[in-house]
Amino acid sequence: HPDKNKDPGAEDKFIQISKAYEILSNEEKRANFDRYGDAGESQGFAQQQHRQFHRFHDGFYFDESFFHFPFNSERRDTSDEKYLLHFSHYINEIVPDSFKKPYLIKITSDWCFSCIHIEPVWKEVAQELEALGAGIGVVHAGYERRLAHHLGAHSTPTLLGLINGKTTFFHNAVVRENLRQFVENLLPGNLVEKITDKNYVRFLSDWKKDNKPHVLLFDHMPVVPLLYKLTAFAYRDYLSFGYVYVGLRGAEELSSQYNINVYTPTMMIFKEHIDRPADVVQAREMKKQLIDDFLSQNKFLMVARLTSQRLFQELCPVKKSHRQRKYCVVLLTGEGEKFAEAYEAFLTFAVANTKDTLKFVHIYSDRQLEFADALLMDEEKYRGRSAVVILERRNNAGKIAYKALEEAWQGSKEDNFILLDLLDQLRTDPGLLSSETVVADLNDELAPMFLIRWFYFTLDYISDCWDSLFHSNWREMMPLLSLLFSALFILFGTVIVQAFSDSSDTRDSPPSGKEETAAKTEKNDASLSKESNSRIPKKGFVEVTELTDINYTSNLVRLRPGHMNVVLILSNSTKTPLLQKFALEVYTFTGSSSLHFSFLSLDKHREWLEYLLEFAQDAAPIPNQYDKHFLERDYTGYVLALNGHKKYFCLFKPHRSGDEGGTLGSCEDYDALQHAEARGKPSCSPGSRSIKNKLHKLSFWMERLLEGSLQRFYIPSWPTLD
Repeated sequence: HPDKNKDPGAEDKFIQISKAYEILSNEEKRANFDRYGDAGESQGFAQQQHRQFHRFHDGFYFDESFFHFPFNSERRDTSDEKYLLHFSHYINEIVPDSFKKPYLIKITSDWCFSCIHIEPVWKEVAQELEALGAGIGVVHAGYERRLAHHLGAHSTPTLLGLINGKTTFFHNAVVRENLRQFVENLLPGNLVEKITDKNYVRFLSDWKKDNKPHVLLFDHMPVVPLLYKLTAFAYRDYLSFGYVYVGLRGAEELSSQYNINVYTPTMMIFKEHIDRPADVVQAREMKKQLIDDFLSQNKFLMVARLTSQRLFQELCPVKKSHRQRKYCVVLLTGEGEKFAEAYEAFLTFAVANTKDTLKFVHIYSDRQLEFADALLMDEEKYRGRSAVVILERRNNAGKIAYKALEEAWQGSKEDNFILLDLLDQLRTDPGLLSSETVVADLNDELAPMFLIRWFYFTLDYISDCWDSLFHSNWREMMPLLSLLFSALFILFGTVIVQAFSDSSDTRDSPPSGKEETAAKTEKNDASLSKESNSRIPKKGFVEVTELTDINYTSNLVRLRPGHMNVVLILSNSTKTPLLQKFALEVYTFTGSSSLHFSFLSLDKHREWLEYLLEFAQDAAPIPNQYDKHFLERDYTGYVLALNGHKKYFCLFKPHRSGDEGGTLGSCEDYDALQHAEARGKPSCSPGSRSIKNKLHKLSFWMERLLEGSLQRFYIPSWPTLD
């Protein structure tokens, strides 16, 4: 490009390359060049290229892998125009249509020499596959960059297949045989069954289980033609397909029974009667249009069984106008030999009275109980017997108009005459369907079990991952690898943090020399519980959780509006007595679902607590960081009611033992006791009882908390709990 290459001859070279590209990408100019050479076109071509060079000079841009030039649309191959895909068209039309036929899609761009190289093969294969029934698409990466990225194409040319909404990339050499095989491999392997003299009776008799007509194609090709496989995929919800190779020794009986011409491809459709086909078509060359017309007229059995709501809607469509009425004659019957005679009589009647405005269907009452009860009202005369109902769907919400035969259907001549007379009257008097009701959607009787669906889904997912692992480039694999390493990092990080947390808890626990003191404390607690027997709840308990960095966000920062967390401050040495006293004081308030109870370890989170107390006016003496007793100040027994949503807290200060008549003698409170011990002064030993007395009036404070009469201290934001 002249902008990138300052060589004096760069512009001439660029013009020559552009001229070659234009000739190669246009069939007419390419043919003229092959016949007449370049004579007579050079001057006009050069002037045209100069003009076009200035037009796309401003639109030039650089991509990470190659130069792309936005050539005019006339430079693109006109044969690809009808296949061009846009993002919305692809999402709304092509993806849903891929459940009926596979698509072969090419991603191309301007100034792509490899695209020009594969163009002849692509044209030939595209025309051939489109005639067979496959879909063809072309995505121009320069204009549809969003769609190309959605498909996972990061270079051009890229070929991929689309079927059932899933894409598969083509990785072989671009030749006709490989592309045909690629499209054929996209199709499921069980679409067409090979039929011989040994299995044709079983295959044709499966119409009862599958509730579908069965199609047999007789041909002299040893392999199933791709046209037939594509047709089987398109009609797989309505028909079952079998293929008979007439040149095989094991197919002579089958060919002679149905009088098959071994030199002409023959297609037969079998419905309820397997001894004779319901319809036949023969042609030396089976074309897609001929097959589609033939199959679309034979998609259902003569008396199809209603096995799903989708089938009910197709066979019995909603009335669109008075001139487009369609009625369904429904036989409500059962399974087994007991109902076989009634069904055969109804089938005979349906074959003899087939009309465009009538559809004959049957349903197993025991499998569709709600539907049967809505029509027959659970009347005694129909119990254990067959019944016939004529109905017309009025809307998609389940409303129908219907009329049931007065008596149960036995298939007698009298029953036939009565039904025939009703159908004749219905042609002139639609009001004959005088009853109306609303029926529920039918159950899908043929849907696979959940475990089977889950198994196939898992199998497809593993197959996709395996294919992506070996064929996808690193750019496509980066999101998966990033997710994998992120999960491993979080997993190992959690384990390491938990290990360090456990080790720190072990170091912070009291030494083993205090085990005797703990035992004595438990005995004193037992005696105290006996003295206060009237306040201990006989049943139930108080759930108190530790406030840690793991649950800090859920238990405080993101606490639901209207909820509060009541947090007790304690240390390792005062944990047991304070928790027991705390549970006794707050138990009567546990009936409120808006209150949560936690405790905070002062040994681990002293800085967090002192930060909060800075916002409490005269709540506690805030120590100077240069005070030598800064780390010895005792906050055990403090209780904070934290409102995480509104960012405020209420504070309960420990009860002073002097209020109880000098329980601790000359000691004013436990705080003073701790400072006295720190300074080496004589002090009173508080013991377990004095520690519990810190929470003596907590229940009265809780009542004021619920009344809303306590002072509130607001903070700008909750600090982190390290």
